[in-house]
Amino acid sequence: MTDDWRMDRIRSALRGENPTVVRRLRAGFAAIGDVQFLPGYSVLLADDPQVQRLSDLPKAKRLTFLSDMDVLGEAVERACQRLDPAFRRVNLEILGNTDGFLHAHVWPRFEWEPTDLVRMPVWLYTRDHWEDERHALSTRHDVVRRTIGEELDLLTAS
Repeated sequence: MTDDWRMDRIRSALRGENPTVVRRLRAGFAAIGDVQFLPGYSVLLADDPQVQRLSDLPKAKRLTFLSDMDVLGEAVERACQRLDPAFRRVNLEILGNTDGFLHAHVWPRFEWEPTDLVRMPVWLYTRDHWEDERHALSTRHDVVRRTIGEELDLLTAS
């Protein structure tokens, strides 16, 4: 598979071709992030590629998307608690400044982060954290990915 899915993450998810997708949720797709300098970083992708912002959704679907964001946030929290005793919390964000489609970021935060960054937004991490291949999603993240999937299954079972 090529990286063509990166050009249209939502349509590739709808076709079953986006390799970052962990689970299908009610209003979108839970996906593990392309970068993993904070292991467990995940993204909720809306399931409609035409939707650019939360307010584009009808009220009921908007609430469903926010509920999915909550579920993904809790799944990441539970997975990271299981895998790393230094886990602190998750940060949830809907920004939309770069990508023109609705998505939400779920950032796990850890005690082992640099002291000048641990209480700051992740966007203050230096460029190498975002671009260095050692932080790129790879098979070494399979355990965290699988654990997030397991937690999503537990949370959505009822």
